[in-house]
Order: sequence, then C-alpha cells, then structure tokens
Amino acid sequence: MNLTSKQSLIAIVVLAVICIFLGAQLYIGNKNYDDLTNEYGQLEIDKEQVVFDLEKMRFSYDTLQTENSMMIAEIAAQRDRVDGLLTKVKNGNWALGRAKKEAETLRTIMKGYIATIDSVNQLNQALTVENSEMRDRVEEVQDRNSLLEERQENMSEIIEAGRVLQCSEIEATGVRILSSGRQRETSRADRTDMIKVCFTLLENRISEPGSKLIRLRITGPNENVLRSGDEDGYSASRTIDYANERLNACVFYTNEGEDDRLAPGTYLIEVLEDETVIGSVTTDMR
Repeated sequence: MNLTSKQSLIAIVVLAVICIFLGAQLYIGNKNYDDLTNEYGQLEIDKEQVVFDLEKMRFSYDTLQTENSMMIAEIAAQRDRVDGLLTKVKNGNWALGRAKKEAETLRTIMKGYIATIDSVNQLNQALTVENSEMRDRVEEVQDRNSLLEERQENMSEIIEAGRVLQCSEIEATGVRILSSGRQRETSRADRTDMIKVCFTLLENRISEPGSKLIRLRITGPNENVLRSGDEDGYSASRTIDYANERLNACVFYTNEGEDDRLAPGTYLIEVLEDETVIGSVTTDMR
C-alpha cells in the first residue's frame, strides 16, 4: 500500500468518527429537547390545573353566605388571597409547587368555613322550628286562657243569675174590706179593695241570705200599672227575711179610693226581687 492510499484511509476513518460523534450529539440534543418539551407541557398542564382549581375556589368563596360579620371579613380576606395567588400563577411569578401547597391550604380553610356555615344554618333552622313550635304553644296557651276566661265569665254570669230568687205557687185573690173591718174574697173588680198575692220563695243555697225586697207589678186590662203609695213603677213592696230555705209569703196591693175602682178584665201580676222578675200569674176579675 502506497502513501497516498494510507492517507485516504485515515481521512475516511476520521470523517467516520466525526460523523458518529456528530450523530450522537444530535441524538442527545433531540432527546433533551423532547424531554424539555414534555416537561414544559406537563408544567403547562399543572399550571392550568392550578388555575382551574383556584378559579373554582374563588367561585366557591363567592357563594358562601353568612350573617356573621367577623366571618364575612375573614372570607373576604381569604378571597383576596385566592385572587392574589391566581394572578401570580397566571403571570408565572410563583413557583408551581408553592402555588399548589398554598391552594391546598386555602381549600382546607374554605372547607372549614363551609362546615361552620352549614352548622350555623342547621342550628338556625333548628331554632326556627323551635321558635315556630314555641309560638304555637304560646298561641295554644293563650287560646286556652281565653277559653278559661270566657268560661269564668260565663260561670260568673251563671252564678250571678243563680243567686236571684225564684218563686212558685203564685196565687192572686181579690179582697173586699167590710165596714166591720173583716176581709172577704171577691172576684168582682168593682168590689175589690185589695189584691192579695201569695207565693213560695224556693230554696236557693247560693243566694245571699238576709233582707230581700220583694215587689209587685200589677198591670190592668188597660195595660196601666196599678200604683199604691210612693211606689214608683210598682204596685206594692215588702221586705222579707230570707234564710236560703223555702218560704211562704204574701204581698198586698191596696186600692186607695172610690175613684180608683178596678176595671173588669185580666190582670198580669209579676213578682220581682228588686228589679228582676222571679214569677208571674194572671187573674180575671168580673
């Protein structure tokens, strides 16, 4: 082999080595590029996920509602932290690993707020139900008290009405007074000088015992009330000592003069305790 052939072989070997070296460098460069591209793509995906989580968290903070002023201020401060972190992540001014940790911390805080608000809402609902039940009970008690008061008023009225005396067996008889002073019964109106009304006061245990003013109101056939003496609107009266037992009594109406002779017809005779009618009867005179 001559000198020229050796030099050509050496040149070929050198060129082959150079080509192999350059090919290896190109392969390594391409592989590094692919790795960097894949890493950058993963970082972008992670960044978008963090941004999505932060925006979702921001929306969740906006939906939190409470009437507690202190909690409202705290929620507003945490919402500002989310906004600040979201801006830094979007601008690439915050390490993605730190951003993930900060986002997780904010999420944990938000879950605490949600749990607290839910507890408060449940308590408020329970208190609302309890207040409603309490109002119902109060209204029920008020209705019951009103009913008891009404019953008491009715009972008072019944007792008051029960205290009024009642009488029975009322009999009215015309009486003629003879010149000798003797009395004789008569049914003739023109000969009647006096009307005797006898009756029985019934037993009444709830009436106040003692003096009772018993009155007569006699209405003639002309619908005028017969009057005697100072009686105003009544025909006669008498005070009777009543002891809650049955008592027979009589009250007399006196015709005062010849000019006041009774007219024939039907007479209504009412017996009253003070101003309350406790019995009545009618009698006919010829």
